[in-house]
Amino acid sequence: MKRYVAFWLTLLLFSSAFATGGSEEQRASWADSLRSFHHYTEGVKAFSITRDSTQAKRLFRAAIEADSTYAPAYYSLALNHLYDSLEEGVSLAETAYRLDSTNKWYQRLYGQSLLMADRYQEAIPLFRRLHTAENDPDHYRILAALYERTGQPYSAIVVLDSAEVRFGRIPLLMRMKRQLLAATQQTDRAIEEAKILIESEPYEVEHHTVLAELYALSGRDSLAREAYGKAMEIDSTDINTLMSLSDFFNQRRDYRSMLWATRRLFALDAMPLEAKIRHFEICTSDIGFYRDNYFQINDLASLLAIRYPTDPRVVKLYADHLIASGELEQALAHYKLHTADTPPQEEYFLVIIDIESYLERPDSVQRYVDRALALFPEKAELHLAEGNVLYRQDRFPEAIRSYKNSLGHAATDSLRSVIWGQIGDVYHRQAEVSKSSSKARKWRRESYAAYEKALSYNPDNVMVLNNWSYFLSLEEEQLERALQMSERVAALTSNNPTYMDTHAWVLFKMGRLEEARQLLRKAIALDGQKSLELLVHYGDILDALGERFMAETYWKRALEKGYDKAEIEKRLNTTTPTTQPSKQ
Repeated sequence: MKRYVAFWLTLLLFSSAFATGGSEEQRASWADSLRSFHHYTEGVKAFSITRDSTQAKRLFRAAIEADSTYAPAYYSLALNHLYDSLEEGVSLAETAYRLDSTNKWYQRLYGQSLLMADRYQEAIPLFRRLHTAENDPDHYRILAALYERTGQPYSAIVVLDSAEVRFGRIPLLMRMKRQLLAATQQTDRAIEEAKILIESEPYEVEHHTVLAELYALSGRDSLAREAYGKAMEIDSTDINTLMSLSDFFNQRRDYRSMLWATRRLFALDAMPLEAKIRHFEICTSDIGFYRDNYFQINDLASLLAIRYPTDPRVVKLYADHLIASGELEQALAHYKLHTADTPPQEEYFLVIIDIESYLERPDSVQRYVDRALALFPEKAELHLAEGNVLYRQDRFPEAIRSYKNSLGHAATDSLRSVIWGQIGDVYHRQAEVSKSSSKARKWRRESYAAYEKALSYNPDNVMVLNNWSYFLSLEEEQLERALQMSERVAALTSNNPTYMDTHAWVLFKMGRLEEARQLLRKAIALDGQKSLELLVHYGDILDALGERFMAETYWKRALEKGYDKAEIEKRLNTTTPTTQPSKQ
């Protein structure tokens, strides 16, 4: 205890000597320095012990206010600001460095801040000093990278050469040098560097792969293949070697060998599934390549399906492959097999419903709709699918009920617009088949009200705009509005023959025959005379223009292709154009 008291008395006397000695100006300077030191140490404690960075910053700034030349406070503030405010952090780091340019910590932080701010030219002199003063290979690496970034690859190579002399061969720096040598077309020197590395580490697969890539770059393919062969002998499962080999074959247009290497990659767990899927998508993006290499691509798809049997991405990939191959039934069976997966996937049921609908199997569609709704009762798309099934069976009230059920689960205005459009189509179809004229008028009004509702959610719903404008033209009602809607469809789409037909038909009903003829002629050319309805409509327009012979030619052409015989005979027996049934 006496020793402790004596220590403090000595310290007090020592402090008093400072307080009484020297001029007033000196004493003020010492007092400022002591205040700065006090604020700084308190700031360090706040940051390190209590983790209060806000308080630490305040104390560091107080230290600077007490002494504007107190470098440690600038340094600590810079550390705190680099990731919050980069510009201010760089400024603070620079101030600390300027105040004490011999401090290596300040130099490093300032250099780091310049790198973060992409101020490479300013960073070069700083790292040149560091790499000269310090025995640290990392400074050589950074300086070489800076030279390379600023378009000085030869200077970068010189720096790496000096690092090799000073520290010996460091793999990372040698890799950088090889890349720079290749970039500056010093391929032969890069090859010699790779050979030296192989001599020192003959069983390192990466070195043989690098040598193969350099041979390939210089056009010496036979030597490249030999180097790749040695790499594969060392490790036939090395992912980097196989990827490099795949690229090599691809560049040489040796696609069979490229797909062989790709299959080896797909068999590796080290290659992420995302990368495999992306690679498969590239292989199948070109139809000609897909066709010419179908069997190997099929092998890739099968391998993924075997290795990742329940991954939804792979289930979809394999099904898409089957569909692209023309194996629709197999794709359907594939999806049905996975409806028992856990957890169940809504997407599988939707695809099954779409395919079965396309194949016109209403019973199967209904069965899978019911199963899906039992699993996903809140999914609007499934209620919509159920409504579509009922609609095709002419069970109109039930279809409308399903569509309205889907509205309660619809999450977006876009989907609500689609649903109301479907409701409008059902009401209109109900009007068409109704034997009662009063009921037909009622359903038609309901149809138009539903379309209005659909457009209130999405004014640019193309299907609703097209169908409503066509139905109005059939009834010869509100033709100006029908024209506005068909013109809007034309503005929203690009040369769609069906929509062009609607536009032309509205013009025809308005008596603008020549405009209708020109538009429909273009639609038929774009369609390649596949749509029978377009042929019949064109004949109707030609007949109205007095071109009876050509009108009959188009009507007969439609009849030959399977158009309703009674409708064509009705036209052939009269000179009055007859409107067509509504579009669905």
